[in-house]
Amino acid sequence: MPAIADRAEQSATPEALAKEALENEESLSQVMQGATSKEDATRSKSFKALLLLSEEHPELLYPKWDCFVDLLRSDNNYHKYQAIYILANLTRVDTQNRFESLFDTYYDLLDGKSVMTAAHLAGNSGKIARAKPQLESRITDKLLSIDETGHKPQRKDLIKGYAIEAFSEYFEVSENKPKIVEFVEKQLESESPRTAKLAKEFLKRWQS
Repeated sequence: MPAIADRAEQSATPEALAKEALENEESLSQVMQGATSKEDATRSKSFKALLLLSEEHPELLYPKWDCFVDLLRSDNNYHKYQAIYILANLTRVDTQNRFESLFDTYYDLLDGKSVMTAAHLAGNSGKIARAKPQLESRITDKLLSIDETGHKPQRKDLIKGYAIEAFSEYFEVSENKPKIVEFVEKQLESESPRTAKLAKEFLKRWQS
């Protein structure tokens, strides 16, 4: 079988790579390695394959949890980005409650230097809250405190849009509905058109 770099740069799709990884441990190892490749095509396809696996077969990647934690702690923002998505997906099968121990490290990135990282972390918080309802209040408090981060005002407005998307995923089971609604109402006047639109849609959906 060709190495992952060769496969990813040729015609193999992320779906094909994910299928091979699902059937073969060596292929899975190659995809894991490919996700941190310096070759753009290899890195992109490998990450997409891992993302598919984390969505459809999270139990396959759960034993690799520590590898994704290492990516989360990397100095490379793209590696952090990968870990944010995959770890969020793996919370559905986190039978050992590993995310609870990782919570502060994960959410510290909300106040990190990268706006991309912070925004996508906020956006992935909905699936975590649904998978781990015992953490819902802590997650909600983190998202409600975006104004306390060190990001510039316009960037905070952008991140808040992703937070609203996360709230939409678990609002119906939240124990903090009044605080969430108050937060979203304030975003109706956001300088970010996307965030203002999301706020309007959220309130229409949940207050109609």
